[in-house]
Amino acid sequence: MAPSLEEPTYTARPWPLESRSGHAAKKPAAPAYEPGRTTVDSHEAYEHDDLRPIFPDVHWDPLTEVPYFDKGNLGHPQFKNLLDEATDIFDYNPKIGTEIHGIHLARLTDDQKNDLARLIATRGVVFFRGQDDFDIEAQRELGMYFGKLHKHATTSVPRKAGLEDVHVVYTDEKSKDQRAMFAPTFLWHSDVTYEIQPPSYTSLKLLTGPPRGGGGDTLWASQYAAYDSLSPFMQQYIENLSALHSADIQAVGSRAIGRPVRRDPITTTHPLIRTNPVTGWKSLFFNPGFVTKIVGIPKVESDAIIRYLNEVIATTQEIHVRYQWQKNDVAFWDNRVCNHSASYGFAPHRRHAVRVATQAERPVFDPAGKSQEDDLNARYSLPQVNKDGSGTSNYND
Repeated sequence: MAPSLEEPTYTARPWPLESRSGHAAKKPAAPAYEPGRTTVDSHEAYEHDDLRPIFPDVHWDPLTEVPYFDKGNLGHPQFKNLLDEATDIFDYNPKIGTEIHGIHLARLTDDQKNDLARLIATRGVVFFRGQDDFDIEAQRELGMYFGKLHKHATTSVPRKAGLEDVHVVYTDEKSKDQRAMFAPTFLWHSDVTYEIQPPSYTSLKLLTGPPRGGGGDTLWASQYAAYDSLSPFMQQYIENLSALHSADIQAVGSRAIGRPVRRDPITTTHPLIRTNPVTGWKSLFFNPGFVTKIVGIPKVESDAIIRYLNEVIATTQEIHVRYQWQKNDVAFWDNRVCNHSASYGFAPHRRHAVRVATQAERPVFDPAGKSQEDDLNARYSLPQVNKDGSGTSNYND
């Protein structure tokens, strides 16, 4: 059973049971089940109508660099303030993904917020179930605690006025199936990495979505672990490289379907490896969605590196976590150290979520940074991973 599913537990009892009247109790009705089919909700009176998407035709000035201090540096090393109120916490796998129960994101103290930032920077993405009271204003308030909120130049914002810094994810029963329009590797991305200060702490709350088993999962990939999966020779090589991140494809796509572009698209150069200011760990800073070229090397070499890194991100299963959403769940991730990808196949269900992202520091590579894998292996006395692929093995399951 996937750790994201909470199954009911039952106490075994002999059948039949007797009621207090002495008559045999009725056997519970068998659960309704049809393979591959889930109940589709009606949304005639939709409670989140004010957060449905619009595309305002306005124009914004270019973003300029703003000061940023990472609140994760104020967090407790063992996240004590945050976890004192938790009823359960578990990792999805050693590399990425943690789920916490018993925490209300709308009621955090500043010390707990600092711990939350530190935990997200450490684990990549953290999941919180059933955050019913974490409304859009609370979500924005928590985002603003971490820094200036990012306003997206092309995607939709809520109908409700004053929420231009909220990104709306919305697909309903009338939406076009877009699966054939993208290669699966292309869907992996880190949000708006073309900005001069791409986001750090990013929250996504699901307002409405498919029921359990109805699809619409989101996947994240650890860029700490992607870096650690490379040989030391490849690590040393790409630590000296930078990449071009471009907003052009989003702008061109928006204009092609008649939607406004609220800020002129830019192309920005960022290091291919960056160092996280909270953990000190090195991570790959690359994504198939926005990286167009590697700087300073021949195109054939650049194209080969891009294909290679795409494969590392999309096919290295141990660096992935997959989350099966339920209503009012929240995912909080560090956009600096994660790629993520939506998944298709949930039609005709409505899927509606709102995202808030905080602008972070300009990406920096620090040669003194550490490897997450080496750091944790030393901390927990684990063996070093073998990276010599020249041997022979028949392992295939």
